[in-house]
Amino acid sequence: MMSTHGGHGILLLTLGFAAACGRDAVSAPPSAQSGLSSAATASASSSSDGRGESRHIALRDDCDPADPGWAPTGGCQRRHGDVNLAEFRAFVASPLVVGMVGHPAWTIDPSYAKHRTGRTLFVRNEGGRGHTFTEVAQFGGGRVPGLNVGSPPAPECIVPPGGLDPTFVAPGASLNVTGLAAGTHRFMCCIHPWMRQVVKVGVGLDDDDHDHDH
Repeated sequence: MMSTHGGHGILLLTLGFAAACGRDAVSAPPSAQSGLSSAATASASSSSDGRGESRHIALRDDCDPADPGWAPTGGCQRRHGDVNLAEFRAFVASPLVVGMVGHPAWTIDPSYAKHRTGRTLFVRNEGGRGHTFTEVAQFGGGRVPGLNVGSPPAPECIVPPGGLDPTFVAPGASLNVTGLAAGTHRFMCCIHPWMRQVVKVGVGLDDDDHDHDH
């Protein structure tokens, strides 16, 4: 196992990559991120740090499984969804905004959280498309040029072609993040770069709004 960016966390991949990985219509296949590695955990229920203390984070989207537009890049693995490819593309940018906008159904939930030191982040892809949960030094664009709208990619999202990205989470799959040092951590999806989360970690920190251990 290796640390995430800056040595702030260790990623453990739960259940491995699904065979049918959902990828967005303009995205590249999952690829390796330098400085990261993963190890399979026994099951999704192992997200506890041994004391029953874990924090659940959801990667969400609302792709429409009935829209054939998603099919060439992995399809949509949701049972129900209301956003077709045309609508998704229409929200990438706005003439009133400089830079990317992105469809608001594509999100990391919660987008801001506070965690006690030593807690495990249990990340699950509850959408129908593939996402990453990648720690970055600064937010930026991702690895799909058509979704960046002029924003330079975050360096952590630039990966060697043809590799595997250990921060990629296929629909229905999970990822554990442990060992986060005290401080402020930035996470984003390197495919849909408007999907972002800020996590504050420290002794005694807790977010009562999301303080539900499982």
